[in-house]
Amino acid sequence: MTSAGRVAVVTGGAAGIGLAISERLAQDGFKVAILDVVDGAAEQAAKSIEAAGGVARGYRADVSDRAAVDAALAEARAELGPPAAVVANAAVALQQSFLDMTLEQWNATLAINLTGTFNVVQSALPDLVEAGWGRVVLISSSSAQRGAPRMAHYAASKGGQMALTKALAVEFAKTGVTVNTVAPSSIDTPSVQKKRAAGAMPSAEDMAKYIPVGRMGTGADIAAAVAYLASDEASYVTGQTISVNGGSFIG
Repeated sequence: MTSAGRVAVVTGGAAGIGLAISERLAQDGFKVAILDVVDGAAEQAAKSIEAAGGVARGYRADVSDRAAVDAALAEARAELGPPAAVVANAAVALQQSFLDMTLEQWNATLAINLTGTFNVVQSALPDLVEAGWGRVVLISSSSAQRGAPRMAHYAASKGGQMALTKALAVEFAKTGVTVNTVAPSSIDTPSVQKKRAAGAMPSAEDMAKYIPVGRMGTGADIAAAVAYLASDEASYVTGQTISVNGGSFIG
């Protein structure tokens, strides 16, 4: 599945699932524009991808800041070309009892996870429509499909991404642009490993007992699904949520 010469934008693309996606799309021939809020992280990830033979550039941007997103995409267009694929992966996943949750905590989560998705997709979409070919992939979560205690703000934001997927898929169906969601579950990312080390999560072995395939997922598992949805082969797949969860039952 090669997309030589096309440009892919990946938000939160410097670590965890986002980095795996950035690396896979670069391997598939995309020139990757990595957006990340951590100082220097996007640039370092891009250097690593280029050292492995890919083409990538890194840009610091907070996706909840529309001006920062627009500025990063303007730089990416100048350096790499207009985007052809957008992967909205940037997110925060904090835990907080619903009754103790403040309005500020609620708004902060939606600002990054849902409004941040709106910002990057709306900023890039005119390029995809003008080209008559484009792929939009939103990284949601199984938390929106089956619920998540102490994560109401996170689950709501991820459910919003799923609804946004369907709305955009219908609106842009005749333009050559597809819009889909990947919903991961039980992915062994660095952030999960930190929570495990702090005693906030069970061991990988204990979690694997409840996953039909018998293991936790990896960033590469999610990246493989994204790579398919971002390819020419997925031209008839739009408005869908692809659950990458090792066979876990949802809903």
